Amino acid sequence: MLEQAQLIEKLGLEIVELRARLGMNSRNSSKPPSSDGYVKPAPKSRRVRSGKKPGKQPGDPGHHLAQRLDPDAVSLHVPVSCGRCGRDLDGAAVSGVSTRQVFDLPAVRLTCTEHRAEHRRCACGAETTAAFPKEATAPAAYGPSLRAYVAYLVTRQHIPVARVAELLRDSFGAEVSTGAIVAMVKEGAAGLAGFLEEVRCLMRDQPVVHADETGLRVDAHLRWVHAVSTGDLTYFELNARRGFAAMEDIGVFGHLSGVLVHDGWGAYRIYDNVTHALCNAHHLRELDAAAETATQDWAADMATLLSDTWHQVLDAKAAGRSALSPKDLARLRADYAQIIAAGHRANPPLKATKSPGRTAKSKAHNLVLRLDTHAEAVLRFAGDFAVPFDNNLCERDIRMVKIAQKISGGFRSHQGAEAFLAFRSYLSTAAKQGVNRLSALQQLFDGNPWMPAPARAGP
Repeated sequence: MLEQAQLIEKLGLEIVELRARLGMNSRNSSKPPSSDGYVKPAPKSRRVRSGKKPGKQPGDPGHHLAQRLDPDAVSLHVPVSCGRCGRDLDGAAVSGVSTRQVFDLPAVRLTCTEHRAEHRRCACGAETTAAFPKEATAPAAYGPSLRAYVAYLVTRQHIPVARVAELLRDSFGAEVSTGAIVAMVKEGAAGLAGFLEEVRCLMRDQPVVHADETGLRVDAHLRWVHAVSTGDLTYFELNARRGFAAMEDIGVFGHLSGVLVHDGWGAYRIYDNVTHALCNAHHLRELDAAAETATQDWAADMATLLSDTWHQVLDAKAAGRSALSPKDLARLRADYAQIIAAGHRANPPLKATKSPGRTAKSKAHNLVLRLDTHAEAVLRFAGDFAVPFDNNLCERDIRMVKIAQKISGGFRSHQGAEAFLAFRSYLSTAAKQGVNRLSALQQLFDGNPWMPAPARAGP
């Protein structure tokens, strides 16, 4: 009878887990939207409606294509004959002028500048040759503007190399080989070593830092991209490992002294030099899954509490406050503890397990244990408004890496992947600090890479 009871309990646990797996989708788990197929989950938003009508709001100046006071060219159109009687209007008085402006792309083509270095012989008999400018690296070479544009297309717009060659041929009549394009990207990445070191140094002084990691196919192997972000800085590094040893290679985490925002992965918790804050976007997805697939009422209550608290924080921020009041925080913690207690009651430990001496736990049970054990890290955003509610900042930064992999299928070489990540660090940081990406790339290929300003505090 005891064996039968244990078997029933084990099968019950498996049924719960299988039902939960069947109910997973992109809205209540970390599965990508592409995995949903043609049947998409119903949209669900926790946003509080503003009450405003869609579209331009009253008093907003709006945005439209406006005429310029200084057009690049003027084309005058003269009426030839009267529209009523047909009389010739040559020499007739001008009674007024109407204007319309057309904004269009200019005709584009490659320009070729020939540099001639004179050789001059001194009276002493020695011959001296003038120096070529630094962009004239060979008898025939591509200039920094074209190389910057190529790097922009490959590393920012994620256009495959062969299609970049096609675009250059169709747009500019430039027959640039795919090998030359790859060489341009490698050349630019080689000039970013100083920039990357500066970002690492600046990151160490930040009070709030975000971290995340994702897998990447490189040379037909799984490698890991580690991302460290703030509102002004982005740094990516490629490593064969995912865990603590790889994080130590980055040289940032061990030097931090503020808040580290992450998804709760255990390797981040090894660092005791930081204050941890957990991503509540992850929690909301897991809570939705528990409520929908495992009928966990406490999970729906916790999702509501976290969402309502976040909106409360947003309102308090708008009012110029830096934290919720002690009274509000005390009420929040009491409600939180009450929901956690309900979660424990709904998820008693299960005895069925493959490992002797260990107790099996469902996903919902693991979730309530995590929310209980790390309650302070979960609610950090309410006690310190410098701490965000989620880790979306870093997830948005790292998403571009996944887009590149989705388009190209991965990277053929470790060197190519590292070059791409160096450019992603450079372009993301430049954009965060209000610098035009193409201008930053132009500086890089001019031999004078743009360097980030000391970053401001917070995300």
